[in-house]
Amino acid sequence: MFFKSSSEELGSYYPVRAECAGDVPKTRFKARLENLGHNIDVLMQSWVIDVDVLYSGEFDSLHRKDGARGIHPTIKGVVWEFLLGCFDPNSTFDERNDIRRQRREQYDALKAVCQKMVPTVGSGKFITTPVVTDDGQPVPDPQNNTYAITNSGQLDQREIQWMLSLSQIVVQYMLIHSANITNLGLDVVRTDRTLVFYENEANQAKLWDILAVYAWMDKDIGYVQGMNDICSPMVILIEHEADAFWCFERAMRRLRENFRCTSSAMGVQSQLGTLSQIVNTIDPKLHQHLEELDGGEYLFAIRMLMVLFRREFSFVDAMYLWEVMWAMEYNPNIFTLYEESRDASSSHGQGEFKVKHKKMLKQYGKFERKNLETGWTDQRGALAVFLVASVLQKKNKRLLREAQGMDDVVQTKKL
Repeated sequence: MFFKSSSEELGSYYPVRAECAGDVPKTRFKARLENLGHNIDVLMQSWVIDVDVLYSGEFDSLHRKDGARGIHPTIKGVVWEFLLGCFDPNSTFDERNDIRRQRREQYDALKAVCQKMVPTVGSGKFITTPVVTDDGQPVPDPQNNTYAITNSGQLDQREIQWMLSLSQIVVQYMLIHSANITNLGLDVVRTDRTLVFYENEANQAKLWDILAVYAWMDKDIGYVQGMNDICSPMVILIEHEADAFWCFERAMRRLRENFRCTSSAMGVQSQLGTLSQIVNTIDPKLHQHLEELDGGEYLFAIRMLMVLFRREFSFVDAMYLWEVMWAMEYNPNIFTLYEESRDASSSHGQGEFKVKHKKMLKQYGKFERKNLETGWTDQRGALAVFLVASVLQKKNKRLLREAQGMDDVVQTKKL
C-alpha cells in the first residue's frame, strides 16, 4: 500500500520483458517516503468508505505538495481520475459510484455502435489491415475472403474515416510494440512495447478498443498517431475498460487540440511559437543558434509537446511528470466544466470559474493559481511549453557546442 522505502523500485510495478531490458530508458525518479503514507491512507480511505467530503485538506495537500513525491502505483489510477476531472473533489463514495455506472453504460452504448459496424470491436482481437477503401468500399480479409464490416449499404464520410482509422491504430501500435523495433528507424517509439503487460493479447485488444471507440466519439479529430501514448498508462493503471476510457477522454480534453492538424497548420503550432519566444527571452544565444540551423520554428519539439515527454522519459518517469504537471495545473472546477459541456469536441480552459475568495485559491494547483492571480488566460503558455524550454536551456552548452544540424538537435535534446 505504501512506499516500502525512500527508494522503492517503482519499476517493479511495471515489469519489463527481459529481452527488452536494454531498450528501456533509465528511471530517474525515486519515491520519497516522508509524509506520503498518511495522505495516501486518507485518500484511499476516502475512496473505499463513504465520506462527506473528500476534499478536506488531505487531497489538497496531496495534489499541491506530495505530488512532488509521486503517487503510489496502487492508487495512481484513482488519483489521476481526480486530477483529470473525472469526479468532483467534493463527491461522496455513492455519488462516484453513480457516475461510474452511468459512464460505463454510456461507454457500452458507444462500443455497441462501433461493434455493430465492425464486429471485431470488443471481440478481444484487433484489425491489422484496412477494412474499407478510401471511397468506402469493403475490403475482404485476404485469409478467409470475408468482410470485416457489416454495413452493406452506403457509408457516410464519418463512417469511412473511422473505419480507415482502425487499421492505423493497430499499425501504430504494432510499430510501437514490435520486437524488431530497432529496424524501424529513428522515429519509432521505444516505450510500452517493452512492458510485460502488453504480452497479453487481451490487454492489446483493450487498448485498441478504447482508441477505436474514442475515434468514433471524437468526430472532429478521430484517431491521430500519439494518442496511444496518452491512453496506454490509463489502460495499465485502471482495470475496468470503461473507466480507463473516460480517464483517457478527460486527458484528451486537455490535449486533443495538439492532435488537430490541417493542410496549413498543426495543433501545437501556437505552443511552438510560445516556445520560440520563451527561449529567445531566456537564452538569446541558443535561439539564434537554432535559427541558424533552420530550427527557429522549433519543429523538433512537436513530439515532446504532443505526447508530453512519453518518448523522452521512462514509463515511470513520464507518469510521475504527468501527475506533477496535472497537480500544478489543477482546478477543482474542471469536473463541473466538463459536465456542463459533455460534447468531447468542446475544448475548455481551466480558468473559466471566478474565484470569489482568496482562500479558494489554495484549492488550485500552483501553476493554475498563478494564472488566476495574474489574470493570464492564454493557454499557449501551458506548463509543458516551459518544461521544453527548461530542457533546451539545460542542454544549451551541448547544443551550442555540438549541434551542426537539426538531426544533432534531435539527438542532443534526448533526456
